[in-house]
Amino acid sequence: MPDSVPTIDWETRRKRLMHRAHYRGFKEADLILGGFARQHGPDLTPDEILMFEDLLGAKDHDIYAWITRTLPVPANYDPPLLERLRAFRPSV
Repeated sequence: MPDSVPTIDWETRRKRLMHRAHYRGFKEADLILGGFARQHGPDLTPDEILMFEDLLGAKDHDIYAWITRTLPVPANYDPPLLERLRAFRPSV
């Protein structure tokens, strides 16, 4: 039996990521992360999807504080994607 490496279904991961970004439970995070996912999600590369998934694993209030620069960002959460989130302006 040959060894098989499971393929990654990026479209399913992208859809799951979009859902997670929209329903955070913290309105400000919902607006920023959900709006960013809605606008940029379809164009995220596989590396960016992984970075965004990792970022969404953090606490909402921490993510918001990192985006607003009120808390220092731990090195493992400071990818280029965070800069794109900081530049994003949600439409309200």
